[in-house]
This record gives sequence, C-alpha cells and structure tokens, in this order.
Amino acid sequence: MRREGKRVQTDEERLVESAIGGDAYAFEQLMGKHEARMYAVALRMCGNREDAQDSLQDAMLRIYKALGSFKGQSSFATWAYRITMNTCLDNLRRKKVRQAQSLDALLDIGWSPADEDASPEKHADNAEMRRALSRAIQLLPEDMRSAVVLRDVQGYSYEEIAEILEANVGTVKSRISRGREKLRNVLSAQAELFGRRRV
Repeated sequence: MRREGKRVQTDEERLVESAIGGDAYAFEQLMGKHEARMYAVALRMCGNREDAQDSLQDAMLRIYKALGSFKGQSSFATWAYRITMNTCLDNLRRKKVRQAQSLDALLDIGWSPADEDASPEKHADNAEMRRALSRAIQLLPEDMRSAVVLRDVQGYSYEEIAEILEANVGTVKSRISRGREKLRNVLSAQAELFGRRRV
C-alpha cells in the first residue's frame, strides 16, 4: 500500500537513498550497475586504459562526495555519466601540458616502446599512426570531442547526449557535425598513414 503523497521507489532510487545515508554496500551496488559504461566513456575520452581507470576512480569519488546534491531531476545514470565526462575533461586539461613535455623529451632522446613482434618499419608506422590519431582527437575542441565520443563511440541518442552535456539537441547535432568534419580534415591531410602509404 502506498503512503500518502509518496510514490513507490525503484531499486536504483533506494540504492541512491541508502548510499546518501552512508551505506557503502549500496554505493558499491549502484556503481556496479554503471561502472562498465562509465569506463567505456572514460576510455574513449582519455584514449588509454591507465588514464581511463584513473578518471573512472576520480569520477566515482566525485559521485560519492556529490550524492547528497543529486536531486533526481535526471536519471542517476545521466548524472553519473555527466560527472564522468567532466572528470575526464578536467584530467585531460591537466595532463595536456605534462604529457607534451614528457613525450617530447623522450622522443628527442630516441626512445620508443619495445615491440618484439613488429619490424622496425612496422613499429615506426604504427607509432606514427597512433600519434596522428591522438593528435587529431586532441585537436577537437572539448565540447565537440565529448559529443562525438558519446554519439559515435558510445551510441547515445541525441536526446541523451543533450541531457548528459546539458545542451539542447540542436547544439549537440551541430557539435557532432562540426567535430566529424574537423576529424576528416585533419586525417585526410595524413592519408598516407592510414593504408595508402607508398612502398
């Protein structure tokens, strides 16, 4: 029987309520429901497993600390993915300068990762391709990168992306279209890296 003025809570709402009340097990269950998709978002935004795992851990900590501010105006999943996306963007901004400095220094002294199965030529081509793709993605403005990753990699609908990014659907479509065009332009200038290299 329903109590006066109250609707029946979903399992997720009960978990959120318990987690807000300090129930660590409820928080673990809640994160367990969304962790895989949050990690997938982080991996596509960050470009490597280590940074994605760091961002996922940071995002979970942010979610835990901010649980009391969750008002249920959107679904918990949308709220959690928004925090994950923002955490990735924050971490990418912080890492950008450090990474550029350290990678440039290593490349300047001739360092490259070991790959026993690849010939030196194949290794050089693969390394160059990874750098080109990484640079192309990093060249996208963050708003476009977020929208393209959510749409083309994660498969979210325009409406879901609009809710996650707190933008209207028209803005989301525009960011995706402009982001795709920028990627095409950047990568088409380096077509020799992607299967059309002359031998």
